[in-house]
Amino acid sequence: MKNLKLLTATFLLSILTFTSCQDEIDNENGENPNTNAANSETANNLERSSMYDGSFDDFLDGMSCSSILFPVTATINGTQITLINEANYDLVLNILGELNNDDDEIVFQFPLSVKLSNYTEVQVANQTEYDALINACEQAENNAQDAINCLEIDFPITILTYNLNIEQTGSVVIESEQQLYTYMSNFGEDEKFAVNYPITATLNGETVIEITSDLDLKSQISDCLDVDDAKEEAEDNAKTLEGILVDGLFKVESFVTAGVNAANDYADYTIDFANDLTCTAEHKVNATIEDVEGTYTVASELEVLLNLTFSGNATFELLNNTWEVTSYSETSISLQSTTNAAITLVLTQV
Repeated sequence: MKNLKLLTATFLLSILTFTSCQDEIDNENGENPNTNAANSETANNLERSSMYDGSFDDFLDGMSCSSILFPVTATINGTQITLINEANYDLVLNILGELNNDDDEIVFQFPLSVKLSNYTEVQVANQTEYDALINACEQAENNAQDAINCLEIDFPITILTYNLNIEQTGSVVIESEQQLYTYMSNFGEDEKFAVNYPITATLNGETVIEITSDLDLKSQISDCLDVDDAKEEAEDNAKTLEGILVDGLFKVESFVTAGVNAANDYADYTIDFANDLTCTAEHKVNATIEDVEGTYTVASELEVLLNLTFSGNATFELLNNTWEVTSYSETSISLQSTTNAAITLVLTQV
């Protein structure tokens, strides 16, 4: 428990900000405007950008500040499994994905080991200690002290070092995220540093950018964190929409294609979205007419997407599309085709 308390405290570092001393140094140092102290915003950005990224197994442990080390045994919605490597993640995802609107339950078998955002590995003895890690992670996220995962610095990079008189004392080549984290978290109060720009970085695992200054680094991080926030909001909205679909019975209120509203073609049907990602269109007037079977999925990127796939009925197959959810409520869902914005669909609860 001693180690756990110490490491939990690591999550709760003070928020790093620029100081008046920093301003004075920047003003006096025209040749090195990016010279920074250990408590500068740039030091904070570099440290957070180089923290260990534990978000890849959030579906399992529910927190991005750490990842669970193998082997680990857990009971997933009543099914006990032992994970020995990342290939076993599919076992968990398959169980969690069986139903889309249920309360998933994951119960770990203790003790288990985790890797924290400061790269240390610790053993967690029981649920109480595990809950302490979750709480510490939530506080770190609320205080903007958690890892920045949307921007990955490409290595190597060079850090120039200075004394308090802004005289260069040397340089350090940083080869990895862990080395950068260790270097920044141990940087002395009696020295200054400057990043030897330009450097390159990868945004959201896709786009390679060039960063030319501390201000540019700050701007890129701010932008990508905004994208992260938008993705999280879309994910939350997708979960809410799943619940609305499963809990309700719907009709086609409007289906506009080629400038014509074809809603009358569906006027006698209701659509029932089941918890297992199937959907059924049932004729509410003539019970002898065969039901139309289909499937659906709700996903999210920067927006919420609803994919519909019906089969065996040409009229309902016209609804087969990946739809962007433009708005939704408990009673109405407005959709727009992702391939043709002129095609729209509105579902309302019966």
